[in-house]
Amino acid sequence: MLDTLDAAAVRRWCAGGLGALKRHQGEIDDLNVYPVPDGDTGTNMVLTLTSAQQALAMDLGTLPEDGHTAHGHALRLMARGALLGARGNSGVILSQILRGFADAVAAVPVVRGRELAAALRDGTAAAYAAVARPVEGTLLSVVAAAAHSAERADSDDLRAVARAAAGGAAHALARTPEQLPALARAGVVDAGGRGLCLLLDALVEVVTGESPERPAPAPRPVRPPATAVRETGSEEYAYEVQFLLDAGPEAVARLRAELAALGDSLVVVGDGSAGVGTWNVHVHVNDVGATIEAGVVAGRPHRISVTRFADQAAPVSPAVAADGRAAVVVAAGAGIAGLFTGEGATVVPGNPSIGELVDAIRVTGAARVVVLPNDPDTQAVASAAAREAHGLGIKVSVVPTRSPVQALAALAVRDPGRRFEDDVIAMAEAAGACRYAEVCYARREALTVAGPCRPGDVLALVEGEVHLIGSDLTDTCAAVVDRMLGGGGELVTLLSGADAPDGLADAVREHVERRWPFVEVQAFAGGQPHYPLLVGVE
Repeated sequence: MLDTLDAAAVRRWCAGGLGALKRHQGEIDDLNVYPVPDGDTGTNMVLTLTSAQQALAMDLGTLPEDGHTAHGHALRLMARGALLGARGNSGVILSQILRGFADAVAAVPVVRGRELAAALRDGTAAAYAAVARPVEGTLLSVVAAAAHSAERADSDDLRAVARAAAGGAAHALARTPEQLPALARAGVVDAGGRGLCLLLDALVEVVTGESPERPAPAPRPVRPPATAVRETGSEEYAYEVQFLLDAGPEAVARLRAELAALGDSLVVVGDGSAGVGTWNVHVHVNDVGATIEAGVVAGRPHRISVTRFADQAAPVSPAVAADGRAAVVVAAGAGIAGLFTGEGATVVPGNPSIGELVDAIRVTGAARVVVLPNDPDTQAVASAAAREAHGLGIKVSVVPTRSPVQALAALAVRDPGRRFEDDVIAMAEAAGACRYAEVCYARREALTVAGPCRPGDVLALVEGEVHLIGSDLTDTCAAVVDRMLGGGGELVTLLSGADAPDGLADAVREHVERRWPFVEVQAFAGGQPHYPLLVGVE
């Protein structure tokens, strides 16, 4: 039993909470009646807390230099990890509960009962502040009840206050169907609130050594899919957009106003930094391009995820139509993500894990899914995810695209009227017929097949090999396009990167139009990191 919450207890709490969420992940997912990305609440909370635990695991246990206590340092690491890994409404709100909790006790020498109550109160305030239109009968109501019960305990006894908070949360969870009609119609409690109750019960177990015994919520009754509604927001909006943003508070305030005008279910939360910090942005919209563009104007968006709700309308099950199909595409870059979404694909941020790809495949609701990895290093991950998905009854084929321009070529020939196997072959042939190039800056001295390079040199890679080394970015981009078109081609696709200078793509396009008048050129703002220009030639 513990009298105070120290750093070791914080770590055990995170591990215990994650373990509980994993054990009940399927139950929480089934509790949720909403067949959209936000509806996989158990999965989202597991992924969010997994990121929190990873942040704690990466710390070497050294004392912080910012004046915070060891327990405050651990809580801040946990909160920031949750922020960076937050998924869906439930994950984002959970990250803010943890951030408010950490901020309240970071500099407090000893965390006893009253300090725990204050931390829960601040966590509740942070959660409500993060949501543009708070809805009662959700995770928000449950955390508010936990904080209220903790304060009513009015004790320095950490164990008594932790028990009171967990008990208050459990009672509030039972009342959620009375507050939210969608839950009452489905006969279930709120899924996010259930996840929070597990997390608070894990805290009780850490500080008391005893596991609270609570009955699990009743399973969701079988209902026709047509009765399902989304977790938050209006049916009017077709897409969920989520990304991390590095920006200052003034820019984020303007972004909030812009996104509020574009859609609903808006949640914008930060890591508490005074200057430029990291923010997690979540919104439901129709205009994906305008949403991502607003993020680019505000700062530097990354880990962009765009999902179309229509693709999530039915869970994967034997009842899924045999010809139901979807495409999952890995993409790094706001503009690129928007292009793939426009083609009807589900987008996964760059460098995904096997689990992240499996989740994306599963939530498409399709019985047949094609995956386009767009990176040689991601192909093995995609193949492993395909094998995992087969165990779920989903047929998955991986088209081995090595660049986003190849994926665009593959999606352009997709035809739902063909047999799935024939469609995959056609997509693979289109991708293979698209030669690709990448232009970047050298970071160190090296000997390449095109000769030696020095830091700052411009490198043009064709099919992964350095073909040109230059000193001027625009000239090198134009030269590599000339070299590729020398081998034939009718269509050139240009994707300008996040760090590309203004006018780069236009300058290359004008060059191609002068030099190769019978070649069609299309240019887009890709927003990809590291590469000022990606080129595709078909």
